[in-house]
This record gives sequence, C-alpha cells and structure tokens, in this order.
Amino acid sequence: MVQESRKIYQLKVALKQTKPPIWRRVLVLNRTPLADLHAILQALMGWTDSHLHQFIVEGQYYGAPSPYDDFMEMADERQYRLDQLLKKEKASMIYEYDFGDGWNHKITLEKILPFDQAQRLPQCLKGKGACPPEDVGGVWGYYAFLDALANPEHPEHDELKEWIGGDFDPDELDLNDINSRLFFQQMDSPQV
Repeated sequence: MVQESRKIYQLKVALKQTKPPIWRRVLVLNRTPLADLHAILQALMGWTDSHLHQFIVEGQYYGAPSPYDDFMEMADERQYRLDQLLKKEKASMIYEYDFGDGWNHKITLEKILPFDQAQRLPQCLKGKGACPPEDVGGVWGYYAFLDALANPEHPEHDELKEWIGGDFDPDELDLNDINSRLFFQQMDSPQV
C-alpha cells in the first residue's frame, strides 16, 4: 500500500526577483520530508546551508524550530512531507533561505507523475543561471556584485574578484555537478 502512495513530483524552483530568472526543474519523491527537501534545495541551487531557512505555505511557517526562538510560531519541518503541503499541480510554496539576505524561492508543483522505481530521485532536469554567492547581500547586492565584476574600473572590482576566487559566470549551470550533489545528499537521507 505504501508503494501506491508514492508519486514523483516535478517541481520548478525559481529564485524570486531575479532577471534573467534563476531557476531549476527537479524530480523528487512526493513523500519527501520538508527537512530533506531543504537539503535537496541547498544542493539544487548551490547554497552552502550556512544560514537559517523556512518554508511558507498559506501563512503557515515550517522550519527547524529552536527553543530560543519563541517570537514566531513555526511547525517542525521534520513532521511534514511535501505531499501534505502541495497536493495538486500548480500549487506552490515559498522557501526562504538566509533571513538576512532574504533569498526567496517559489516552489511550484508542475506535474504529478507515476512512481517509477528506475527513476533516480532527486534529479535536476533543467535550469538557468548560476546560484548567487553566499553573503552577497540578497538580490540587490547580487546585481551590484555583478556590476562591479563586469567593470574593471569599479572601486570594488579587485576586492570582489578576490573574494569570489576569480571569475564568476552568472549564466553557468552544470547539471552534472548539481545531480552529483543531489546524489550524495540522497545517500545521506533514506527515501520514504
């Protein structure tokens, strides 16, 4: 009976307020716990899991609750699965990463597909754009960073180039690298 409830969710993960858009299309098991989805999103986008995060669905917040954080009611992400929050195609939620920089991702359930034991999950099918660097200052800081890198006369050009470790291509997207990160993340987390 558990097998019958397994489906494959095709999700589109789009980093909000980016132009050109930065996004990924990924296949995941519908029964993925939100805590595991967080790890998948980190690998998918290229973040380093250095900051806090939360999921927001219809005004409800889900995340890793802290006994020191009582200012906001947050449901424990370990107790909820993806299919409990996104039940039909076109349903969506927000994934916020790094409350300081405020990286907001819109996650949309594009398709519900039949479960296929041979399908490697999770798997990134397609995407566009490089993940912005950590701690760059959110979307607006990212565009200021790109402008400075593109202009050798900019007063912060050399400093930012050194900070990023050389050149940075905002259009770079390596699906093999993403899927390799997803594969190793999946090895650490059993499928439900």
